[in-house]
Amino acid sequence: MIAYVNGRIDDISEDNVVLDVGGIGYNVKISVSTAEKLPEVGKSIKLYTYTSVREDAIQLFGFLSRDELDIFRKCISVSGIGPKGALAILSVLDADSLRFAIMSGDAKAISKAPGIGTKTAERLILELKGKVQMKDTRIGQEIADAEAEDGISGNTQKREAVEALVSLGYGRTEAVKAVNAVEGIEEMDSGAALKAALKKMF
Repeated sequence: MIAYVNGRIDDISEDNVVLDVGGIGYNVKISVSTAEKLPEVGKSIKLYTYTSVREDAIQLFGFLSRDELDIFRKCISVSGIGPKGALAILSVLDADSLRFAIMSGDAKAISKAPGIGTKTAERLILELKGKVQMKDTRIGQEIADAEAEDGISGNTQKREAVEALVSLGYGRTEAVKAVNAVEGIEEMDSGAALKAALKKMF
């Protein structure tokens, strides 16, 4: 319904911010971590929002980034977790920390959120494990950007050869240069690609 709200902060509490938008005050539910990152009263901000519509209430939930809104939406898709529970989880874990907890099966970290028990945390991990990937994290995106710059993105042989050289103690920059200097590396298997790249290191 409402994609985002852009307005002046009129009031902030631990779980709510009032935004003045054209003279109308919007109550927006926020996580504790979001509350800590907000500027002072009187400053303007943009919050990406999710609209919760129930028989007895219509509520806005706000986030400083689309990324945080995305993981929030994934959380509320899990049976037994509503907007309030998802916000509680994001109060103890930022978006990337939550993704890592899901990928590693760390129910203990997720269950630290108020109102989220171990069984609920385990169900969240079970239902979202296939929907959360390393490439979705900030670190994953940085790696992908670096690979794109290096010219090895999408090439399995080049990527594996670079990773192998780095694991052997070579710097990433020199490893990428060596791998890119190998002619026909796309046709080689992993072992041959590594040997050819090693020759280029000397």
